[in-house]
Amino acid sequence: MFRTRDLIRATVKRITPYSPGKSSAEVTKELGITEVTKLASNENPLGPSPLAIEAMQKAAAEVFVYPDPLCVELTGALANHLQVLPETVLVGRGSDEVISMLGLAFVNPGDQVMFSQYPFALYPLTAWITDAQAVEVPARGFEHDLEAMARAITPRTKLIFIGNPCNPTGTIIPADQMADFMQKVPNHVVVVFDEAYFEYVDDPSYPDCLSYVRQGRRVAVLRTFSKAYALAGLRIGYGACGRSVAEALKLVRAPFNVSSIAQAAALASLQDPNQVARSVKMVAEGKAYLYQQCDELGLQYVPTQGNFMLIDTGRDSRWMFDALMRRGVTVRTGDIFGLPTWVRVTIGTGEQNGRFIAALTEALKEPSSL
Repeated sequence: MFRTRDLIRATVKRITPYSPGKSSAEVTKELGITEVTKLASNENPLGPSPLAIEAMQKAAAEVFVYPDPLCVELTGALANHLQVLPETVLVGRGSDEVISMLGLAFVNPGDQVMFSQYPFALYPLTAWITDAQAVEVPARGFEHDLEAMARAITPRTKLIFIGNPCNPTGTIIPADQMADFMQKVPNHVVVVFDEAYFEYVDDPSYPDCLSYVRQGRRVAVLRTFSKAYALAGLRIGYGACGRSVAEALKLVRAPFNVSSIAQAAALASLQDPNQVARSVKMVAEGKAYLYQQCDELGLQYVPTQGNFMLIDTGRDSRWMFDALMRRGVTVRTGDIFGLPTWVRVTIGTGEQNGRFIAALTEALKEPSSL
């Protein structure tokens, strides 16, 4: 008699389910504390635009009707915002769904999906679920080694994921390095620029990868409304793609994939000039504060271009997670990225950042196994 597990595709059995970390509700229930500062998921504590909230409330009355399957109004607004053609833009349930579309559309069993060391979880998952080979190229320090990635390309390479800024390191690839890399990429490869955190970048060397979309290259530039726009709970993101790539993704896009409420909120968010500006200001101020505090504590960190920081606490990251959690602060452990003494902390409000530093300072006074 077959077990259900015997029926599962062999490649799926290799997958470890994504772990989102503990929610605030779980921590309060587990430890009996009344307040938890969640700095584990790179969320935006300022919340969405008031225009988005109003739009969601209005859209809620119409949820008995299926949403626009093509997201026509939002796609047009995004195309205008990005200065690309509307037919090159696809909206998904978060940029995560666009990543899944890329795997479905382009990756065959035996193909290769490439990414740098310290990848976002969905990059290797895209390879595993399509029965392709996941090719992880060692990083240069905490940065992508584009020269090594270019050398690693083979006739079987189908997708190359480039996180820019990279999660969890917060590093970026400057324009000159990206241009040099793109000259080396052969035509059978689709390059995916994951720019989920691009709104927070303040480095002038950051590349304009949308230029490759305008040139019609085989690329996809992924962005999201989850971070700076604070719509993480609605699951809405998008990809701007070279025309031929966009046409392929439309073949595998699920019908009615983005809710009408999410579409309305995203469209309203684009019309609020203050939403991104206030989010960026909060992160810039918080980043400066955390840099100073880490310097005073003698802790190594990676300068970041995102709304999060990678910090070496010098302690086992799971031990540090527990020590911080007991003090009402949750972070992301670095062991899942192969960084056993590091933690990734979301840059929050001034009050949240202060709570984190206070909890970290106390935790560092405790004895540990390291």
